[in-house]
Amino acid sequence: QVQLVESGGGLVQAGGSLRLSCAASGRTFSAYAMAWFRQAPGKEREFVASIMSSGRITYYVDSVKGRFTISRDNAKNTVYLQMNSLKPEDTAVYYCNTNGGVWSWGQGTQVTVSS
Repeated sequence: QVQLVESGGGLVQAGGSLRLSCAASGRTFSAYAMAWFRQAPGKEREFVASIMSSGRITYYVDSVKGRFTISRDNAKNTVYLQMNSLKPEDTAVYYCNTNGGVWSWGQGTQVTVSS
């Protein structure tokens, strides 16, 4: 079973930046489209961004377009989320998974943006 470990979260002021990382165990990482999701307090988990297995095609939810960039390093079994111009509404626990959410969820990483 693939294990996912997210890291890189923290407390940042509005307008700041963070870079999240998600390391996956196992040898099947490169075959999957990967995605970042987030869950704010009292809300359901939502899609944020995805990247195809080749890394050449990406998708973003409208609220983060132009501010977040998803990337991956298949040699390191790692997917990244560069978050710039952060807003208080970006505050959430961030998770990675395959695009379809087929692997067990990791513990996530907390991102808190203060106004």
